[in-house]
Amino acid sequence: MSGLKPNTKVPDLEVETAGGEIWRLADQKPETFALIEFYRGYHCPRCRQHLIDLQAKLDRFAERGVQVIAISTDGVDRAEKAKENWGLDRLTIGYGLSLEKAREWGLYLSNAITDVEPRQFNEPATCLVRPDGTLYSAIYNSTPFNRPHFADVLESIDMIRARDYPPRGDAD
Repeated sequence: MSGLKPNTKVPDLEVETAGGEIWRLADQKPETFALIEFYRGYHCPRCRQHLIDLQAKLDRFAERGVQVIAISTDGVDRAEKAKENWGLDRLTIGYGLSLEKAREWGLYLSNAITDVEPRQFNEPATCLVRPDGTLYSAIYNSTPFNRPHFADVLESIDMIRARDYPPRGDAD
């Protein structure tokens, strides 16, 4: 089984961001969740579409007390290209995720199959982390396909908040 277990503390996470800031999960103080969108990198056209959709919904996430970041193993040059070429002027783009840290978070890793891909990189995942640093939920992908739609994530957050719905999937 890949991934982290709900209701457990997530690993530390610190990345540089396109724009020069350092983003630390420990410094985040969301009302509801930190949404961490791990994406494959600049080489991925599905990531482009996915992150453009995420940026379009940033205000709706903020209304629900959710802080958002997208992170990949890309270096600074590719992260800045993604931010600029994909028009992600409002979305925080983290870069430089190490393969070791990706493994700690339970992400699937892939080897390049084309010359435009990095030698190794992480596959996508969507994680909701509570303000206390514990995992609420995670969706892991081993391919660029079948990702959650952010409209569905927003609807889920509404339901979680309205019903004080507990995390699931933490049984031994």
